[in-house]
Amino acid sequence: MDIFYISEHQVAQNSLHDFSQTDFLEAAAQDPQKLEDTCRFLWLDATHDEVAANPEGWRDEIERITGIRIYDLHLKDVINLHHPSYFDATQDYELVVFQKLALGAESNASENTTKKIPAALNRLNTIPVSFLLLGTALVTVRGKQSRTIEAARQRLMSHRPKTEGNGHTSRLPSSPEDLMLRLLNAMVDQYLDLRQPLTNQLDRWQHALLDPRKPFNNWIALLDSRIEIRKLDHLCEEQYDALQELRDHIVDTYDGNAEHHSRAKDLLLVRINDVMEHVNRVLNHARRLEASLESSVQIHFAAMAHRTSDIMRWLTVITALFMPLTLITGIFGMNFVKMPMINDVEGFWKVIGGMAALIVVLVIAFIKLRYFGEPERRRYD
Repeated sequence: MDIFYISEHQVAQNSLHDFSQTDFLEAAAQDPQKLEDTCRFLWLDATHDEVAANPEGWRDEIERITGIRIYDLHLKDVINLHHPSYFDATQDYELVVFQKLALGAESNASENTTKKIPAALNRLNTIPVSFLLLGTALVTVRGKQSRTIEAARQRLMSHRPKTEGNGHTSRLPSSPEDLMLRLLNAMVDQYLDLRQPLTNQLDRWQHALLDPRKPFNNWIALLDSRIEIRKLDHLCEEQYDALQELRDHIVDTYDGNAEHHSRAKDLLLVRINDVMEHVNRVLNHARRLEASLESSVQIHFAAMAHRTSDIMRWLTVITALFMPLTLITGIFGMNFVKMPMINDVEGFWKVIGGMAALIVVLVIAFIKLRYFGEPERRRYD
């Protein structure tokens, strides 16, 4: 577990000024005001493997540092790799579980290995990240290879105080809630980056479904893709509900009497509203993808029905043209001794000519009645 000391102007890892980690924690435990004077808050970062290896020892270490003991059920939630997005609050701390996109070995969605889904949808594998807001400390429990957390750590450690020659330095997080919302915003942005690959994949599905040159037979992959998009829809709903409960908790519990607290509360609400808006955009996009996929399937079957109807129309026309000819040949095939034109030398050609004239008359009549349908114009790319 890594410990970061975040002050107003700098960030230190495992040490702060002249204090070693142990000396500082013991001094802060004896004099809580020392922690408030020296740094704004602590960030304690751990992986699932570290916590799962010794849950009780990890909880005892958190209690020693922050003075707050995590409940048993929340400890189980923290090490549960299948826990949905979730928010819960106690008198001492708040817990936020957020499903983020998993990368490579971080993914635990082994059920997707047997599915025939495109690469863009394979990136929808997720893993939970737990945030514990313990007063003046933020505890994160995440996967071993978390690109978002690692990027945040690098940004914090490379932070330099604002100087005259450096006017574009970003502001450090002012509270554990501020840091958590920044991390959540970065995690949601990964979902936003998936919108274009998913849209491109949907376009490929639509072209394959509506291509008249070859039949579509990849129905298993299409079904698996639809299931993955539905999972993204449910995932975003859970994330939005968890953030909604977090926002309500901030509104209900933050002390708005002091001007400083009121401004801090407003800044937190702005950040959380921004994160919720991003989640809502991903949710709406997932629903549009699902609706477009459903529409493409319906259009595919409608096109197949149209082609079948077209074939049946031509078969009907051919049958209608040959029915009179069949009648004529049936009449002249009767075994009567005396029949018209039986002994006529030109009888055969007269009957053939009459049959051809009948075909021409029927074709003209069908064209005027539009039995052949409107001419179709097809463009092939």
